Amino acid sequence: MTPQVRALLVHLLTATGAVFAMLAMLAAVEEKWDLMFLWLVVAFFVDGIDGPLARKYRVDRYAPKFNGVLLDLIIDYLTYVFIPAFALFKSGLMAGWTGWAALILITFASAMYFADTRMKTKDNSFSGFPGCWNMLVLVIFSLEPNFWISLTLVTVLTVAMFLPLKFVHPVRTERWRKVTLPIALAWTLFAGWAAWVDFHPESWAHTGLVITSVYLLFVGIAQQIIPMRQP
Repeated sequence: MTPQVRALLVHLLTATGAVFAMLAMLAAVEEKWDLMFLWLVVAFFVDGIDGPLARKYRVDRYAPKFNGVLLDLIIDYLTYVFIPAFALFKSGLMAGWTGWAALILITFASAMYFADTRMKTKDNSFSGFPGCWNMLVLVIFSLEPNFWISLTLVTVLTVAMFLPLKFVHPVRTERWRKVTLPIALAWTLFAGWAAWVDFHPESWAHTGLVITSVYLLFVGIAQQIIPMRQP
């Protein structure tokens, strides 16, 4: 297999995320939330592996006709932002105007964030909350908190998108990656299981989701506070 073919296959793998996004959207329209999140978890997994493959097989060199970064951003907006925001609004978990407020905050702020050329830090982390609304919305579906709590979380994270706070990329941020990457994989497992059992309130996955989500949310800020050891 030539380098050009391998690089093209990586682009095609990334593009499958659009198919999974459509399948998730179809499930969301029918209010099959468990199925919707299962497709989003599959898309999340693909998004986690296509980047390392793209760098390994040098897609920028061997398949430059397609812009992998742009392709990834388009799919990420669908799976991380648009579909989760629709689900949060349509599910009724946020009543009345709070649902509209969350819908507008998530979609508008995320569109601006995804277009921000300063979104990446020097260590390949994110500057500001990277719009991973699929993770927050899945936790909300699992725990079903009071809608005021949900609105507060949405508002705080929206503001955090534009603050100089660091949020790690589980694969690309090298510092503490030996811990962060397994926790991200565990989050994927907990998320998939929570959706598989249709967010049963007694599922063990809910505790795992909370613990792993808190770690992934705050580990980058912890790295800002704790200085690196000099070699």
